[in-house]
Amino acid sequence: MVSYQQGGSTHRDEESEPLRNTDSYAPTNNAPSSWKKYTMGAALVALLGYTALNYSAPGSGTVRPTADSVDLLSAKAGGNHVMTKAEINESLFDERRRYILHDFDSRAPVSNFLPGVAGVFGKPVWSFYVNRGQGIASFGLTSKEYPMLEFSSANKAYQLTPYIGFRTFLQGTRGGHKGEGGTSFLMEPFSPANSKVPGLDDEDSDKPTRTMYVGTNEMEITEVDDVHGVTTSVTYFTLPEENFASLVRKTTITNTGDDALTFSALDGLAKLEPTGGKLNWGLKNIGRTLEGWMGVYHADKTLTLPFYRMSTEPSDTASVKIENAGHYCIAFVEGKSHELLPIVYDSEKVFGFSTTLQQPSGLIASSIEEILAKPQYGDAKTSSAFAAIQKVKLAPGESITVTSFYGEADHVDKLPKIAKKISTKGYSVDKLDRARDLIDELTASVETHTANHMFNGAIKQQYLDNSLRGGMPVILGELDDKARSSTADEDERLKVYHVFSRIHGDLERDYNDFNIDPTFFSQGPGNYRDVAQNRRNDVVFSPRIGAFVVKQFLSFIQADGYEPLTVEAQAYLVQDSSQGARVAAHISSDANSAKIIGEIISGGAFRPGQLFTLFEQIGVELTVSNQQAIDEIMAISTETPMAVYGSGYWADHWEYYLDLIEAYTSIYPDGEESLMYDTKLQYFYSTASVKPRSRKYVVDYTFDGKSKHILQLDATEWDDTKVKEQAAFRNQTTGLMATEANWQRTGKFQKGGRAFKSSALTKLFLLGTIKYATRDAYGMGVEYEGGRPGWNDAMNGLAGMVGSGMPETFELSELLKYVLSVVQKYQRPLVIPSELGDMVDSINEALDELISSGYEEPTKLSNDVPAELFTYWDAVATARENYRTDVQYYFSGKTTEISAEDAIEMLTNWYDQVQIGVGRAMKIGSKGIDDDGTSGVPPSYFSYNITSWTKAEGRTAKGLPLANAKSMSVGVFPLFLESPTRYMKLIKDDSEKMEDMYNKVLTSGLRDDGLGMYYLSADLTGQSYDMGRMMAFAAGWLENQSIWMHMSYKYYLQLLRGKLYDQFYKEMLGGGMLPFMDPDVYGRSLMECSSFIASSAFSDPSVVGRGFLARLSGSTAEFLSIWKLMFMGPNPYIVNDEGNVEMQLIPALPIWLFEDLEAGALGKRDEEGNLVVSFKLFASIMVTYHNTLGTDLYDVEPTSYVVTMTDGSTVEVEGSSIPTKTAVQIRKLLGVETIDVYF
Repeated sequence: MVSYQQGGSTHRDEESEPLRNTDSYAPTNNAPSSWKKYTMGAALVALLGYTALNYSAPGSGTVRPTADSVDLLSAKAGGNHVMTKAEINESLFDERRRYILHDFDSRAPVSNFLPGVAGVFGKPVWSFYVNRGQGIASFGLTSKEYPMLEFSSANKAYQLTPYIGFRTFLQGTRGGHKGEGGTSFLMEPFSPANSKVPGLDDEDSDKPTRTMYVGTNEMEITEVDDVHGVTTSVTYFTLPEENFASLVRKTTITNTGDDALTFSALDGLAKLEPTGGKLNWGLKNIGRTLEGWMGVYHADKTLTLPFYRMSTEPSDTASVKIENAGHYCIAFVEGKSHELLPIVYDSEKVFGFSTTLQQPSGLIASSIEEILAKPQYGDAKTSSAFAAIQKVKLAPGESITVTSFYGEADHVDKLPKIAKKISTKGYSVDKLDRARDLIDELTASVETHTANHMFNGAIKQQYLDNSLRGGMPVILGELDDKARSSTADEDERLKVYHVFSRIHGDLERDYNDFNIDPTFFSQGPGNYRDVAQNRRNDVVFSPRIGAFVVKQFLSFIQADGYEPLTVEAQAYLVQDSSQGARVAAHISSDANSAKIIGEIISGGAFRPGQLFTLFEQIGVELTVSNQQAIDEIMAISTETPMAVYGSGYWADHWEYYLDLIEAYTSIYPDGEESLMYDTKLQYFYSTASVKPRSRKYVVDYTFDGKSKHILQLDATEWDDTKVKEQAAFRNQTTGLMATEANWQRTGKFQKGGRAFKSSALTKLFLLGTIKYATRDAYGMGVEYEGGRPGWNDAMNGLAGMVGSGMPETFELSELLKYVLSVVQKYQRPLVIPSELGDMVDSINEALDELISSGYEEPTKLSNDVPAELFTYWDAVATARENYRTDVQYYFSGKTTEISAEDAIEMLTNWYDQVQIGVGRAMKIGSKGIDDDGTSGVPPSYFSYNITSWTKAEGRTAKGLPLANAKSMSVGVFPLFLESPTRYMKLIKDDSEKMEDMYNKVLTSGLRDDGLGMYYLSADLTGQSYDMGRMMAFAAGWLENQSIWMHMSYKYYLQLLRGKLYDQFYKEMLGGGMLPFMDPDVYGRSLMECSSFIASSAFSDPSVVGRGFLARLSGSTAEFLSIWKLMFMGPNPYIVNDEGNVEMQLIPALPIWLFEDLEAGALGKRDEEGNLVVSFKLFASIMVTYHNTLGTDLYDVEPTSYVVTMTDGSTVEVEGSSIPTKTAVQIRKLLGVETIDVYF
């Protein structure tokens, strides 16, 4: 758990400290002192000087840093020194452990982003950058709809960023006397005209060297220009912990020449969009028309506080909204307080009529001083935002830094106050330090110290990126010592809230509309499967949240067995208005503020960020800190999970629940029974219903038009009756929907219907029952009958092919096994909705009829589904459809009890049927290029051709006839990695089967031998385009036979879970995982995951191995699970034979993480000379492993522990586990400082 307070501690771990002792890092000081004079004649004035940072080109004989190649140990690093692998790894980073991209603008293009984290009490800006121009390609507030620099997809951003993004122009003079005479020049650092061309080292010798430094919360670029004797450095970061949002830019210009440099400069943004509502569509489609609304206004009569806004929001409706908010650019010279620089906003003054923006025609014709002396115009056009510095003289070695803030204010009157604050001497320097410290604090949960510094850094980046997609939990409501020593399950005042989350939309994932609220407690909605996976280990890192995540997601299970698409932040409401009034009076300074606060928190649902925004807008005065105010309010609030239906029902959303439960029970095994039986949860109520087969089996012509076939189309429908039901909860005054509308009831709200609740175990049983009843006609895969596929959503056409998936079957097997184990363990009955009881009876009757039919499984299965199995499938599917009809709008409220004995018998029978289906799937197999179905690797998908049918009533909205299926045949596909990955869950406790499956996958068409990785799919050549969009992509690209890092990491995780330690670490070190890939091939920071890597199947070999779609990938969730198994083991907490909880740490660590002499990575040792590694447990307790054996620690139990308390006392434990009292103290973070573990 992140204990976050504004202006908190400046915690650092050694992986965050500079590599060398330096007072400050300034790459601008590394420039050579010599320079080559370059005189520009009148004819050459139009040519701009451009710059780039040098690295050794292929064939130059100099080491190119590679993360994992031991073959490079013979490389020289000056003199006769042989660079070790560890030294090579370290050369990839600068003093601040920022990843280095040499000659960044000459490399293959990559996109990235700043994390958009401004702290809990800060307001973030989103910003994306590329390795072109001066980096920043787009930034703004909230979403791409509200840009300050227009959002462009990656392919366009690579082209446009050097021109419409940030630019710097210097009009300089060398030599002369008192600014007169000398050699004059005009140059633009980072201009693409001066980028180096790979392979032309000799011809490029005069071109500047350019470097990009990729940090966790900052990005810097530098240019060393020997021709002009100028070094330029630009650093970007998000302003942390302020009540206004800004992107901060610091430009440092250093004179690296041999004589004085006098210059004037423009530094800033070539195009700054104004405020004016949602602009993205308009900028793309009616950009010139939009400019008619645009204007530049001013906070005073100077040029220092321009305000960029539209006059009104652009529309053609009867309702006109005047725009008061605006964007600003405020700049000053660092070190001078409150002396603001003038801003050149009239872009024509800089570029003239050079509409390509390639050259500053205005600057060529006029000096900066002349431009500032003349009028500027900002109406009816897109303006610029260049800070102007005039007649600066730098002696050799001297520097000047221009700091600029780009943000939004809700009124022009706010600008002077903002300007005064940010231009205070030292402010921006302190804020940059704070931005760095902030990320160190947020990633403290995975602070790790091993002999491999690359690994130590990678886990922190993975944790950060995981939190950006899933959110980072904070606990609110901590009012006293009791609350601070309790979990969220124990003290109802405590509330868990996730901050910093967002859907993974960016320059490459341009299809996703990300949203990052520019408020305190900033967060945004996320896709269901993403959030469910990325919150998997929240309880492992933040044990005080208890079962929060499990309860949240199990609440989203609907009566029909599906879930919504989008997860939103929790919402809160103070139901007791008298309590609200009491707290309001306590935290406010006057009666009016108290009245307003009381009405807000008791008047409707709210989120923390919304509260503070309202307080600011209304002018509420608080007498306590923001932290205490929100704690007081949350302590008396009730909470409700929030989600949105979206479109269609994905088949895999439920598959992540067991991961959440397993994570919880690994920390709270003693809480399982209460969670499963005593926790009552509601059912989410989506506004869409799943159609029965008779309304979605559509008769249509085949692709060639020669015959007809059945497709499953429009499987779900918008349900107007459900919409009307929800409308009863709409507030007639505000028009807002009450949160109660999201939950299924026992009848109409007006007639006293209440939200129906069941135990967590009942909801899991309901889920298992429905998925069991959704198996395909052969009893193999689970059908994609909700209109959407599973995890591999690029198989979108599979639902139309009446398809099914084995990955879902393997998860169903595990779900049934878990529910069965809980019932066996606690011997308590299942209490289920009576409607579900009727369905269960029908399912069991159908199974009895199948068994009594005398059906015998043949040795070889036909593709035609046997009549007995088809009849069984039809009966079970009908039972499922009847159940859904019964609960489509309401539950009756009645329940049925199933005894533990009957539940065990029934679940056992169902589980056995699932295993029979798995066996059939292995016989039916897969089919593809060089795959005859005998590989032994389980298939992933099946399609079903309905070979005979009868006409059903009605037609589709498009007039197509509907059908009832009467017989089917099964179709097969090539191999996909997902199936063996999930199948390994079934065999993880059988080492022989695990090793056998690993070897089969290794030698199958799923192995990319060229990269030493695993394809997402085998060769898809010859497959039908009907299967989905993955067939539309070139082989090796996106989901078509690429390396999809998330699924690869899932596979590696299963190797570790199955205790294939040698195989797992061989895959890791072999380049299958970060940070052990070749950086020059991967093409981006080895700290950051990509969604996919272009595989060896891709036609262009120069692209093979490169990572695409940066960072916010589910692979981070798998990496954290891997880290947990490596350092903590599968079950850090266990229940002993007496029923008491104990703690036991059983890591899976290879000796090379303690010390790797072959790589030159020396380990740390304790006083006894034993090798040690350490990690942060629960974000606060440093755990050190003492390896007295000097070997791999694979599944080795500790021999003893020493637990040191914060008061200096110690608890010494002999044996493999820590007893109950101390174990609970550790789990609750009560006074525990460190733990030393001996093996």
